[in-house]
Amino acid sequence: MSLQRHGLLAAALMGTILLPGAAAAHFQSIYAETPVLTAPGDVPLRLIFWHPFENGHVMDMGVPTTFYMVHRGEKTDLSDRLSQISFQGAENSAVAYAASVPVKKAGDYVLVLDPAPYYEQTEDIYIEQITKAYLNRAEMPTDWSDAQGLPTEIVPLNKPYAVVTGSTFSGQVLSAGQPVAGAEIEVEYIAALPDMATNTVEAPRAHPLPGGTLTAITDANGTFTFGIPKAGWWGFAALGVGPEKSFEGKELSQDAVIWVYAQDME
Repeated sequence: MSLQRHGLLAAALMGTILLPGAAAAHFQSIYAETPVLTAPGDVPLRLIFWHPFENGHVMDMGVPTTFYMVHRGEKTDLSDRLSQISFQGAENSAVAYAASVPVKKAGDYVLVLDPAPYYEQTEDIYIEQITKAYLNRAEMPTDWSDAQGLPTEIVPLNKPYAVVTGSTFSGQVLSAGQPVAGAEIEVEYIAALPDMATNTVEAPRAHPLPGGTLTAITDANGTFTFGIPKAGWWGFAALGVGPEKSFEGKELSQDAVIWVYAQDME
């Protein structure tokens, strides 16, 4: 098992430091072409478990345990909108899911995905990445700053669909509703955008830096801050912070994932 998932760096308790990771990051994504919407309609999504910064290996997803949205505090199940697809990454193809979100009224739409635990054979562990992403219609904030009562989650401290490139994003890691000090946060970027029409990836717009996975550590209040250097989708995963530690007799890394969207100022 990697040093990252053991969380051996947790004792550092530093909220803004960047550290090199030990291996390429597994990341569950909820991808939309843009989270900022002006008109009502169904918004297409792709749910992909892959290595987006490296434009690398794609992993097979099982049927998600739960998939829903929260709008103005009201929860709507979206599981009947899931359809299995084959997603072709740069290296391989794997099972992913297409979905759509019915966006009608103004406000925030918090998307919550709890995927089936994934067995990582090389580490002999299961990985469950409870993932949140956000859409907004008509620039009316409603739900973005609310905790969703998940087993583990990252609560955004900046509006997650309106981050300015060159500024920072901050979040607070919760497990069973309590802040997690010393949590290891892996940072990811969708360098090669999914093509919705073909379920393939476009050419990458960026490449990982030397030094390995970008990593931060939460402070005593469970918060972290990361400077956003480039427009697009940025993901943050708090590793192994969930209350569940085993699945089917093996170790479980129950991770909290959040996706935020950065834009350039013109």
